[in-house]
Formats: sequence, C-alpha cells, structure tokens
Amino acid sequence: ASKDTFVGTGFDIHPFETNKQMRLGGINIDVPYGFKAHSDGDVLIHSLIDALLGACGAGDIGEFFPDTDLQYHNIDSTLLLSKIVEFINNVGYVIVNVDLTVVAQKPKISPYKSEIKRKIAQLLDVKKQFVNIKATTSEKLGFVGRGEGVAVQSIATLKFYDWDNK
Repeated sequence: ASKDTFVGTGFDIHPFETNKQMRLGGINIDVPYGFKAHSDGDVLIHSLIDALLGACGAGDIGEFFPDTDLQYHNIDSTLLLSKIVEFINNVGYVIVNVDLTVVAQKPKISPYKSEIKRKIAQLLDVKKQFVNIKATTSEKLGFVGRGEGVAVQSIATLKFYDWDNK
C-alpha cells in the first residue's frame, strides 16, 4: 500500500419505527422496533458507507443508492456495504481500519458489540482487530436521549494500493 493515508467520516441518524425488525451492523437486534427508513435503516452501516466513500473522495451513500429508487426499498444494507467495498477495491484502495461510535439510549448495544464487530470485519474483509465498535448514550439529551432513535458516527482509514512497488 502507499504511504498516503486517506481518512473519511460518516454520520447517520434514524428514528425508531414500531413493528419493524431492527438491523444494526448487519445483525438483528432483539427489540420490538426497528428504524424508519427507505432501506432496512441500518444506521451503523449507512454511517460506515459514508466514511468509506469520504476516505476515497467518492461522495456519499445517497449518490450511490438514492432513497427515491424503489430497488433500494427495504434492502438489506449489508448488500449496499458489499457493493461499496467492491467499488473501493476496484478503484485501488485498501481498507486499513474503521472506528464506529453508536449513540443510543436504547437499545443496549453492549450485548451485541462482539457480533457486530465480527459481521463488519467479515463484510469489509479485514481482521476483527481493525474494526472498533464503541457505544455511548446521549445522557438523556435530545431525541436519542429520549429513546426515539439512534445516531452513529464513523471514521474509516484507507491506503491506496501502490502498484509501482508491488
């Protein structure tokens, strides 16, 4: 990989919707509500996609998967992430690591952190030690603090594959 490091950030936020399966980090969370969204609403994966796209200067999730396009209605966000990972690799980047912060008053994230980490590492095709998942609350402030939704902030680091020094 090149000596240059490319960093991108992502942020996404979704309110809850009752009687919908919650998907977070590509796994099912056992609560009676999910995320209100055009897709499955996986706020963690959406934030991560934006961080990855930001690191390689390729725009944002809405440019690749517009919420006005019916083919993405209720789509599994892991499929979207797989397409972005393929894109990143095809344009010559290598994923170094990702750091994800889930801000949620509810549900409790800690019981799921290990499984989310494993799933994200698998989807990114990186070792688990290069995926970090943090969970925090918003100290009961704002709509996240009132238990009305979840926000996720992501940072991704990429290297550009150096074909000249192969």
